[in-house]
Amino acid sequence: MRKGAKAAVIGSVFAVMVGGAGYGAFNIVNALNGDGGTGSRGSGPAAVKSGPPSGSEVKDTSAAFFAAWTKGQAAAAADLTNNAARAEPLLASYRAAHITGVKITPGRASGAVVPYKVAATVSYGGKSKPVSYASRLTVVRGVTTGRALVDWQPSVVHPQLRKMDDTLVTGASSAPPIEAVDRDGKVLTKEKYPSLGPILDQLRAKYGDKAGGTPGIELAIRHAGPGSADTPLLTLAEGRPGKLRTTLDAGVQAAAEKAVQKYPQSSTVAVKAGTGEVLAVANNRTDGWNAAFLGEVAPGSTMKIVSAATLIDKGLTTANGPAPCPDSAVSDSQTFHNLTGMKANERATLSESFARSCNTAFVKFADDVKDDWLNAEARDRFGIGLDWKTGIPSFDGSVPVSTGPDTAAGLIGQGQVQMNPLNMASVTATAMTGTFRQPVIVPLSLDGREPARARGLSSSTVQQLRAMMNRTATSGTAANVMAGLGPRIGAKTGSAEVDGQNRSDSWFTGYRGDVAAAAMTQDGGHGIDASGPLVAEVLRAS
Repeated sequence: MRKGAKAAVIGSVFAVMVGGAGYGAFNIVNALNGDGGTGSRGSGPAAVKSGPPSGSEVKDTSAAFFAAWTKGQAAAAADLTNNAARAEPLLASYRAAHITGVKITPGRASGAVVPYKVAATVSYGGKSKPVSYASRLTVVRGVTTGRALVDWQPSVVHPQLRKMDDTLVTGASSAPPIEAVDRDGKVLTKEKYPSLGPILDQLRAKYGDKAGGTPGIELAIRHAGPGSADTPLLTLAEGRPGKLRTTLDAGVQAAAEKAVQKYPQSSTVAVKAGTGEVLAVANNRTDGWNAAFLGEVAPGSTMKIVSAATLIDKGLTTANGPAPCPDSAVSDSQTFHNLTGMKANERATLSESFARSCNTAFVKFADDVKDDWLNAEARDRFGIGLDWKTGIPSFDGSVPVSTGPDTAAGLIGQGQVQMNPLNMASVTATAMTGTFRQPVIVPLSLDGREPARARGLSSSTVQQLRAMMNRTATSGTAANVMAGLGPRIGAKTGSAEVDGQNRSDSWFTGYRGDVAAAAMTQDGGHGIDASGPLVAEVLRAS
């Protein structure tokens, strides 16, 4: 469904408001104010219990909650949670969602966690279908009352209800279904390519009307975030799908799907460098988020592609010019170091320091780099930070104007610089070809979108960047990962330090022939530890 298409809704439409963002914050507030109950329903026990709920308390509380929920007694069920104010509206509206005949079957508790299955029937517009799903709840001890209570989460009602302001809606779909196909006409489905699930929903929301289909009737989750697409849960009546051609390549997509499954919290994008067409996008994340397109995190040393281009374009050095690599370098009283074990080389060239990913070599140029140079290079040459119109929501990178130690940090992809795999795959494609071609996942001609435009790179800068990236891929930090991929290859490794993580984020970007790919693995270590093998697998399939 698409927000705003109210006229398409048949008959009544129900909406269930869901509390989601900041689950822990809600629970803390309720604990401070009396555990989330109404506070007026009884005076509470004379003696306040403490410690984890006992096995019998877990069993009794969950059973009472399930019984009240099944009978439609929203107030009674909500009073058994630690956030009655949030729980009662959702529970009260559950039956208004045309969900009837609710049966809840609890499983064996594991400590305070109780799994259960829900079976019911959804009826609307003369159509009915069974719905079933599994979820779980946790029983906690109320801090002030000592009562055993259900720890309220939206997922208690349905596992896909996760965020504040998510709603459940039933009615005519606000966008007709689509049959998305790849560049060669092969059908792309969520079942075969799980990473494409949210992306296909977004494409349906934006292009369903243009693809020529007709809407059906469905139960769906409506997300409140900008550019968010509905998540269909159950189709009561099939609509007629319209065909939507994408730029994706089913073979490369399959390889990307397989590759990300090997590395938790990883994302990757592959693009055709000569056109900007996205060939594959895949994510393996517990939150289901399209971090490949929407991530906003430091890219580590993969940023040195843009930094090296800046140094060359501003005449500070060349690929074969000096870029000494000392053990440490100081910028505005902040000391920077290299990876442990890297030997210093005061006579290194830019090409050597790039291939070895020497941080200090780039930091030493910070005092000569003017505040806006890196920002201008990223924007005007590589298109970073412009308004990309890929066909679905995307974050298009950010390299702010910087001063002092932020300039040094920016040169090595830390500080305020933020990227995602889509951005870095595009950076690599621009370094390969010298021309910025804004990535797209559906043709621009489909809806007359105007692409972002940037100046691109000179042939001399491109020649030097390709030589440095090829050296990195054949004898530098990426050599083992890129082995066997042929002569027309290039790469850049990276790792980005993130506060609160035990290990750095693993970054890698590379090219083979006319395909550029990039990946990020959260908490994945060095670039060659996770993202490197992932990218190599994607390039091997291209």
